[in-house]
This record gives sequence, structure tokens and C-alpha cells, in this order.
Amino acid sequence: MSGHWGILVSDPWLQNQFTQVELRSLKSHFMSMRRESGRLVIADLASKMSRVKVVGENLSEEERASCVKDLYQNTEEEVDFELFLKVYLKLQTFVNSRTGSSPKNSLAFLKAATTTLLHTISESEKASYVAHINHYLAQDEFLKKYLPIDPSTNELFEIAKDGVLLCKLINVAVPGTIDERAINTKKILNPWERNENHTLCLNSAKAIGCTVVNIGTQDFIEGRRHLVLGVISQIIKIQLLADLDLKKTPQLLELLDDSKDMEELMNLPPEKILLRWMNFHLKKAGYKKIVTNFSSDVKDAEAYAHLLNVLAPEYTNPSTLAVKNPFERAKLVLEHADKMGCKRYLTARDIVEGSPNLNLAFVAHIFQHRNGLSAQTKQQMSLLETFPDDTQDSREERAFRLWMNSLGNSTYINNVFEDLRNGWVLLETLDKVSPGIVNWKIANKPPIKMPFRKVENCNQVVKIGKQIKFSLVNVAGNDIVQGNKKLILAYLWQLMRYNILQLLKNLRFHSRGKEINDADILEWANSKVSSSGSQSRMDSFKDKSLSDGIFFLELLSSVQPRAVNWGLVTKGVTDQEKKMNATYIISIARKLGCSIFLLPEDITEVNQKMILTLTASIMSWCLKHPREERTVGTSDNESGSQLETTSNSTLDDSASDSSIDENGNM
Repeated sequence: MSGHWGILVSDPWLQNQFTQVELRSLKSHFMSMRRESGRLVIADLASKMSRVKVVGENLSEEERASCVKDLYQNTEEEVDFELFLKVYLKLQTFVNSRTGSSPKNSLAFLKAATTTLLHTISESEKASYVAHINHYLAQDEFLKKYLPIDPSTNELFEIAKDGVLLCKLINVAVPGTIDERAINTKKILNPWERNENHTLCLNSAKAIGCTVVNIGTQDFIEGRRHLVLGVISQIIKIQLLADLDLKKTPQLLELLDDSKDMEELMNLPPEKILLRWMNFHLKKAGYKKIVTNFSSDVKDAEAYAHLLNVLAPEYTNPSTLAVKNPFERAKLVLEHADKMGCKRYLTARDIVEGSPNLNLAFVAHIFQHRNGLSAQTKQQMSLLETFPDDTQDSREERAFRLWMNSLGNSTYINNVFEDLRNGWVLLETLDKVSPGIVNWKIANKPPIKMPFRKVENCNQVVKIGKQIKFSLVNVAGNDIVQGNKKLILAYLWQLMRYNILQLLKNLRFHSRGKEINDADILEWANSKVSSSGSQSRMDSFKDKSLSDGIFFLELLSSVQPRAVNWGLVTKGVTDQEKKMNATYIISIARKLGCSIFLLPEDITEVNQKMILTLTASIMSWCLKHPREERTVGTSDNESGSQLETTSNSTLDDSASDSSIDENGNM
């Protein structure tokens, strides 16, 4: 144990049972549980520990209650963090004992339970992801000397230690996310350069929708396999599901029975659309069951046999459905898929064992190669045209959604207009932004069946908003329950802005409690750029002259002189030059340590809200890093963009007591 996390646990034996990342995660769960009711007692643990990985997934509430009752007679005893950890370890031991590997000495086994359950990786998943990387990055100029990676070794984790591989993989998943000019690519990187690459990777991963709470740059540098593989899995999943979107694949309209269902389809997460697509074809094949998941429902491989027979009847083998053994059927399914050019991501063993990640990847891969939907029709085109062009709204929705997901809420948000309607995630976000502000005693936890309970949650959301001086004239909780897009976006912007201003107020110790406002951020930015000798300035956050990006490059250079390689900067005259500068700005800011969710278009079109978040995030980073700290780590980086970031400036130490991210997390 090191740093301030060691202070949380005074018992040396307990300290040795956990890594820093695990302690952070468990501390976050503990603080969240305690905040909900004001105090946490033994009696609460059985139900509340359902959200904690391993013990929540593998034990029922009754089993947890029975185990806790056997250990502690006084159920009203208040739980502190160390007692919470001890209960967690005991429950973990119980989980592992059911797998048939429990040793007689339970104390000796506690350490084993922690390492085996928290850190075991799937070799099958590793092999699958390695094959994906070998395929998609084979021609990369920098990486091709390291590829192909041998899946039977730990080579993947060694190569990932310099950060280049993960940055490149993010660009495969969502092209253009990272300006590759910002990646440090030398044969041998020094510690600061590696740290920068990982900081860039983590902030960019969040910006495409990955959940990386409690993962830091040090985890990649040390090659923590389960964490590295977890991030890789998310990046690949985002790539494979990218086409499951009505705007990218309008033929998906064929799945609708009624045109009125179109908005519902547009609001579904991509996994649900993939299941609907699969069931659409299975119904045509006469398959009677409904597939609801990518695990138990596909274990017998029958659904796959029917699906492939519909999509590629020319390769149908009558034996596939005739064989009784699921493993043999799975092998025949993969032979069929191979003839279609789709045998990737899993083995017959993975099918019969119901590996959810690999089965999802397999089905998504089939969809990409042969979705079996009709060519786009005039009717489909006219139906899509009836939907308003809400490009600006959808960009803002995206930024707010990614920001909220980066906070580590209990529910992953796929669509803010749908997923916030019960009020719970908004209450969680408010509690992250201003700890203790939510009255959890009157909050209703999902699943919520009664509509008035959702209204109660949303009424509290509106009440808190008014309490912290949001502009909410004539807004009621029911507006959120009804999914009023305009009001939800307005509320989220005010919440995001409040978080920014509170963060800056906390960092700017000399403000003496004075509220920070937009004008202070504007004045700070102009002062910084002016002090570096430049004549540039911005009159407001909607100043059209900002579209060329030069002001922000000068601002970044003023807070970290080595941040910008001016040889790569364009004059910002043409639209293409402006976009190149904007992409470079975002990557440099993320590499510095700013967690930002804007797109290049937000800079080139001067989106006032996103320009404010960018400026404030740079200001936040600058206030958090004293000048002398920013001058450490001189480098002969080939790209000329060396800047200092230490491993403690990673952006996901958000599990602290305050739950306020202090690293510019906007």
C-alpha cells in the first residue's frame, strides 16, 4: 500500500489483502452505501453488497444474510470500512468454497480468494482479443514490428505497457478519436512518456464510452492483466457494435412491425438491437424460442444453427441440427460461420460454456458481414426523414452521457432521454457532484414499477436543482419522467457546469469561499495566454475567432510549455486545417490529464457550452499542478510534445470520500 489510500486501512494484515485499485473500488461502494441511509449497520450488508462484484454476482441475498449472521450476532453494530472489508473477504471465501477449492485454513485462503477471484482472466477471451488486434493493427507502421502477438503468452500485456497499442486500438474502434501526432512513439519511452500515453488512452477511452473508474496509468504500466483485458474488451465491443444504429444502418427499420416503434428502436442500446435482429431472423427460420442473452440461451448452439441457415443457406449442413451433442453442434456452427468468413472471436467450447463477451462479439461480427436485411427502401428513407435533424442536441446528449458514465454510477447510461426517466441515476450524479445533498431515505431504488415513485425521485432532482440555484422555471419532476428532451438537456448542462465551477472553487484555495463564475474562467484563460507573450484573446466562449484553434493551442502551451509541437499546427484557415487543429487540441488536453467529452466540431463550430468545459478543464489541471511540478520530465520525444504527468494525476481516483474528481473531470 502507498499514498493516502494506505491511511484508510490501519490494519497491516488487511492492507496486504488488497491492491490499491481494489481498495479504491471497495471504498467507493462503502461510501455510497453509507450515504444512502446516513449510517451502515451489519443488518444492511446482505442487501447492499449485491452491487459489489464477485459476492454480489455469486451469492443470493439469503446466502449473504446467512453468512453474515453466522459471523456477527449484533446486527445493529455500525460498520466502518475495515469491518466492511473483513465481511467482504469472508463472503469471498464462501464463494470460492462453493467452487470446490476451499482449503482448511480459512485465514490462509483469504489472500487466495482475493487474487483468484478478482484477478483471474479468461485465456479464451485473451486469445480472441489478441486475434482481433493482430488482424486490425497488422499494417500499423509502428506496431507491425511487434505483431502478430502470441496469444499463448503474456506478450499482449508487455506490449500494452507503453500505451501505444491501446491508443491505436481506440482509433480502430472509433476512427479519429486520438490525433496520432499526440502519441509518444519511440522505441524506448521514458516513464513520463509512458504515463502520458496511458493518460491519453484512459481519457480517450472514457470519451468513446468505456467505463474506466478506478483504473489508473500505473495499472497499465505494471501490466495488471485483468484491468488491461477489461479495457481492451470494452474497446473491441464498441467497435463491433458501431453499426447497430439506425443512422448507420437504416435497413434496421425492417425489424419494426409498426413505424411508431421507430423511436423506441433508436433508444435501445446496441446489444438489445442485436438481440432483436437475431430474433427477427430466428422467427423467419421457425425457431420457437426467444433469445434474451448471449450466454445461456445460445449454449446449445441451436439458435446459431437456425440463424446461419437463414443468413447463408448455401452452406447449410443438415447434420448441424440433427446431432444431439451441443459441443458437436457448436463445431458444425463454426464450420458454417467459417465458410461465411465469420469464424472469429470464439471456439465451440466458448459457445457451450456460454461466454457472454465472446458470444456477443461473434454475433456482432456476423451482423457486420451479413445482416440479411433488405436493401434500403424509399419507405425507410422517407420514414427516417420524418425525424428532426437534432445534430446539436445529439452531440450534447453524447457529451452529458459520457460525462455521467465517467463518474461510476450504478447504471450505465445508453440514452439520457430514456435512462434518466426514473430519476435514480440523476440522484446518484447529484450525490457525486455534491456529496450528502440527496435525501436517500425518500429515494426509490430501481426497478421501479409504480410511475408515481419515479415522479417522487424526479421531484427531488428538481428540488435539489433549485436548491443549488439552477434555472428551472415551470419545470416539474414529471417533465423528466416524460422524457422531455429540451428540459433534460438544460438540467444536465447546469449540472455539468455546477460540477465544473465547484471543482474550480475547491482547487482555487485563494478564492476564500468566493463562487467561481464563467467570467473568472474567461479572465484566467486570457491572462495565461497573455503572460506567454501572445496577443490572442477570446472575448467570450462563443467568440467565432476560436474556430481556428490557435487560442487553445497557445493556452495549452502556456500551462505546459512542452505540450504543443508547433511544427504540427496549421494556420487554421480552411475547414480541414481547423479540424486538424481541433483534433490536436483535444488529444493534447487529454494527454495532459483533462477528462473532456467534446468533439472537434464543437471547437470548429464554437459550441459555447463545450468551449467552456474545455477551458475550465485546462484551468483545473493547471491549478492542480504547481509550476515546478509541470517542469519535471524533460524529453527528446520525437513528436516534440513531451509534458509531465505523474502516475498520481490519473483521472480515476474518483472513489475518494468526496467523490469529486479533482483532475479536470468535466
